[in-house]
Amino acid sequence: MKREQAINLIKKHVKNRNSIKHMLAVEAVMRALAKRFDEDEELWGLAGLLHDIDMEIVDYRNNPEEHGKKGAEILEKEGVSKKVIDAALAHNKATGKKRETDLEKAIHAADPLTGLIVASALIIPSKKINDLTTDSVIKRFKEKSFARGADRETIKCCSEIGLELDKFIEIGLLSMQEISKELEL
Repeated sequence: MKREQAINLIKKHVKNRNSIKHMLAVEAVMRALAKRFDEDEELWGLAGLLHDIDMEIVDYRNNPEEHGKKGAEILEKEGVSKKVIDAALAHNKATGKKRETDLEKAIHAADPLTGLIVASALIIPSKKINDLTTDSVIKRFKEKSFARGADRETIKCCSEIGLELDKFIEIGLLSMQEISKELEL
């Protein structure tokens, strides 16, 4: 599947603009990680872009184990790569999918990182991601009461792909800053 087809698929299943921006943010982080590890940027980007395709279909609060599974069904029907499907399953530990590949490990950690970065940008005076620093995000990471939905333990899983937390946050922030206009941030 090409990126344009993925965008059309997202538009079909996801209506909330903030949800779409989240998917774009995860795509950007995944592409940056693929580049760092000399992996397939298109494949990793698609995984990031499509990982939450079912976010408006599944009642995550009451059935967390379904989020990712329904997405995998949608992606399978669309003929998406098994690697992307497995990444969609692996990004949510509630599905029970063991993270086996670097792609699966990376998306698991990248997903909540984007939320932490967005929340960190929204509390600075300019509310602009380009004015945010890695040090600021790291400081917010250490504040347990800040952006509670950004699971710190999951973000720290960046170690599974051989990255120190500081470097992972830096890569995530820089990649999201590159698409600040798309993120409207």
